[in-house]
This record gives sequence, structure tokens and C-alpha cells, in this order.
Amino acid sequence: MNSDEQQIRDLVATWMAATRSGDVDTVLGLMTDDVVFLVPGKPPMRKAEFAAAARAQAQPGAPVIDGNSDIQEIRVSGDWAFLWSKLEVRVTPQGGEKGMKRAGHTLTVLRKVGGKWLLARDANLLVADAS
Repeated sequence: MNSDEQQIRDLVATWMAATRSGDVDTVLGLMTDDVVFLVPGKPPMRKAEFAAAARAQAQPGAPVIDGNSDIQEIRVSGDWAFLWSKLEVRVTPQGGEKGMKRAGHTLTVLRKVGGKWLLARDANLLVADAS
């Protein structure tokens, strides 16, 4: 595995761990300032909207967010890269009540900025999963 691919895998692992722990600032530091998130049925989301939603989800008493990303492919070309993954996210309310699970695929475009890989675009195709 080359260094770029390992750095990208590390970025995904850091993202997942920071999300799990509610560390919004770390997650925000893993994306470009012009990041765009695409999700079905909603308008594109920019960094400011993502930050506001993430901070709301990290408040005391907010649901616990956990997940697993299974990277299927990474391709690097100069200062750009893409990956697609199988992603599973579980949102469990405080108190352990039954939560929500979403699963599906993502297509992520990354850009190398100052020698560091950052998430630049993300198409999230998760749907409700009853399992």
C-alpha cells in the first residue's frame, strides 16, 4: 500500500473515531473549506451547514453516532483522489432506546492541500436499514 493510500485510510479512520466521540473540530479539520456533501432528497450541504448540524448532534443528551466504513477502492492521481466505500451508520438515542441504522455506499473525492489529504466532495447514498 502506498503512502497516499495509507494517509487516506487514516483520514477515514480518524473521521469515524472523531464522529464516534463527538469531536466536531477534528472532523471539520479533515475537509476542505469548499467541501460539498450530496445526499438524496436534500440540497448540497457546505462546510458551514455541516458544522452546524454536527455541533447540534454533539450536544449533551444528543444521540450516539457510530458507524463502520469498509473502503472498497482508492485511486490517486496527483493531488486528487477518490474512494468508494460501504458505510453503515447507527444513531442511538441516549438511554439505549432503539435507534436508526442507515447503510449504503459513498463516493468521496479528496484533494491534497499542503501535503495533507482532505475530503473535498462526498456523495452519500445511505438508506434506512431495518437489520
